[in-house]
Amino acid sequence: MSQTHKFLEVLENYKKIVWPYIESNLNQIKDYPSFCQIDKEYQSLIDFHFNMVSDYPQRQGKYLRPSLVLLTTQAMGLDQKLAISTAAAMQISEDWVLGHDDIEDQSDKRRGLPALQKIYGDSLALNAGDNLHLLMWQVLGQNFSKLELSTAKKIYQEFFDMINRTLFGQTIEIKWTQENRFDLTQEDILLILESKTGYYTIAGPMRLGAILAGATKSQLESIYRFGVMLGRSFQIIDDLLDLTSDFGGQKKQQGNDIYEGKRTVMLVHLLNNIDSKNKEKLKKILLKNRTEKTETEVTWVIDQMKQVGSLDYSQELATEFSQKARKIFEKELKFLSIEPFRSQISDCIDFITTRTH
Repeated sequence: MSQTHKFLEVLENYKKIVWPYIESNLNQIKDYPSFCQIDKEYQSLIDFHFNMVSDYPQRQGKYLRPSLVLLTTQAMGLDQKLAISTAAAMQISEDWVLGHDDIEDQSDKRRGLPALQKIYGDSLALNAGDNLHLLMWQVLGQNFSKLELSTAKKIYQEFFDMINRTLFGQTIEIKWTQENRFDLTQEDILLILESKTGYYTIAGPMRLGAILAGATKSQLESIYRFGVMLGRSFQIIDDLLDLTSDFGGQKKQQGNDIYEGKRTVMLVHLLNNIDSKNKEKLKKILLKNRTEKTETEVTWVIDQMKQVGSLDYSQELATEFSQKARKIFEKELKFLSIEPFRSQISDCIDFITTRTH
């Protein structure tokens, strides 16, 4: 069995632990206190609201982020039961963040089904995301009755810091996309990757798990450096797959990032290496909004990326960042010592760079 398949099994096992906890907490959405109970004649509206809010959680996902919370906690010797609320809140955060992201990008699909705003419209989808955001803080707040007060406070602060940095990353990505910037550097893109992926997808979940287990400031800083490198690799691979993969049959439209005009490592590389004549054509395509771009134009952009080596360059860059992450893991993260959890985190590094969707 390949390391990728081994790690996918790990994710599935943790999903079986975390999802039932999330599912039970979702019921709080329709559990109104006695003083503000809703009359039974409006039950259909309660059901409609609940079904809409719980849609993305019900679809589930890979559960990478909550799994990293639990793996890190256990690799440092803490019982996973003490981390379940934090892991669940981490997954709920992904569901509302993706919901808002899909509205902002006007995405067509999410986890193989129509994006929520395609079903309910922007306003209701936004409201559903807000409700999940609220539930995330409620679930995270359960730590105050389960953990030492100082630890619960640290977890709460880390959650704020992580999501606060993520939202900044979203701001600059949207801003630069709306401005149709053609002068961005690779360092500019790496700023987005650190904010949106390095912290939120890798470093944040692992730091949360480590805080629960009593990590030192130095250990948490090492985890952050590791997460930034592996997060860069994760996002570059994700962007490559957007151009080359159907995500296991879940995605029909390739080049979604091009339709959206997102600034990626491969797009910046293309802008810096394409010949002047084709560069003007590329700019004209990028200046169009999503609905104006044709499939032929998007395919042309992908072909240009192949011809000038943008895809190969990005793959090499993702591998380079992954290798840097492994060096940090082997040299600085020795405190993640308990097996099989340390080996499973190691498998995650390979999974990031070899996954096909």
